[in-house]
Amino acid sequence: MGRMPLNSKQAAQLKHFGSNVRRERMAKGLTQEKLAELVDLNIRTIQKIEAGHVNILLTTVLRLQKALDCSWESLMEK
Repeated sequence: MGRMPLNSKQAAQLKHFGSNVRRERMAKGLTQEKLAELVDLNIRTIQKIEAGHVNILLTTVLRLQKALDCSWESLMEK
């Protein structure tokens, strides 16, 4: 079974999420490499998340939230 393509609203949500991850990472003074290490992801995956190019699992969102020590709302706000 193939993946369903994202509609424009979903694509925009991923972009907002990625921007929020980047903002929180930079506010904590973390490099993409350090965040990748903390979350146990490849740096390329962090780059794709921040660019809004990948739809990640909820468990990954929770790992990012923990590593960034930020609220759910700060990652999800538009």
